[in-house]
Amino acid sequence: MSSAKKSTEHLIKKYPNRRLYDTQTSTYITLSDVKQLVMDSDNFQVVDAKTNEDLTRSILLQIILDEEAGGSPMFSSEVLSQIIRYYGHAMQGMMGNYLEKNIQAFIDIQHKLAENSLASYDGKPFSPEMWTQFMNIQGPMMQGMMGNYIEQSKNLFVQMQEQMQNKALGIFTAFPFGTENKPK
Repeated sequence: MSSAKKSTEHLIKKYPNRRLYDTQTSTYITLSDVKQLVMDSDNFQVVDAKTNEDLTRSILLQIILDEEAGGSPMFSSEVLSQIIRYYGHAMQGMMGNYLEKNIQAFIDIQHKLAENSLASYDGKPFSPEMWTQFMNIQGPMMQGMMGNYIEQSKNLFVQMQEQMQNKALGIFTAFPFGTENKPK
């Protein structure tokens, strides 16, 4: 599959035989090819060939599952358990938004490091090998910086949750029920 950037979105049809067909290139593709589209930041949508139901999320989740099973997982069992616990929880929507913003912050930090590194290496982008060397040297500092960021983010999240509880309590104190449990 070509890694050249396409300006239009790939429409990928998933057939009942589990095959994926890229309508832009008129070829059958694999999950590895879809992963490459993600890696190349190409736009795509996966739809069921019969119903036109959007299957993009399920294909992306399948790629993540394959990557997690591939020997070097990104998520621990504890993290996955914590994420599962938020499904159906009142904070589910906020958790998704929180994770998305934290991942975006991490990406922004990485882009900033990449921009700064271009000046150090004659305008050439970091290769994967160079990133590995950089992270071996700077890894502890980066982990400390990310740890501080996460701690600050956690504190803000806890403060927001406390504010929401206080506002909810303020709303419900006007009602006659529950006043015996009201904090002083």
